[in-house]
Amino acid sequence: MRALLMGLALFATAAACGPRQVEVGSGTAVQSEVSLNVRNNHSQAISVYVVQGGNPMFVKTVAANTAETVIVRGVAEGTPVTLRATLADGSRTFERSATLTSGYSWTLP
Repeated sequence: MRALLMGLALFATAAACGPRQVEVGSGTAVQSEVSLNVRNNHSQAISVYVVQGGNPMFVKTVAANTAETVIVRGVAEGTPVTLRATLADGSRTFERSATLTSGYSWTLP
């Protein structure tokens, strides 16, 4: 009986130390991003969104009468999107269809 238990223990140990499958990768995936130049000519701040596949993604709030370069993360260069800007008081919304490239400029009247 003792020999049988020793045999089973030896078998279990050998199975536990067997070869294991390992997955090798090159690290984390690089996030896509493009820059967007926004010129806000309004007397109010605007909230800028990028709409892709019907899902609006908030990018940044741009102060009144200023220009800013904002980074749009998660959108690959050359992707067709809708740019959306809403005035701070919510009274007006502006939209523009665009194919994003790095450095794309959008001036709001």
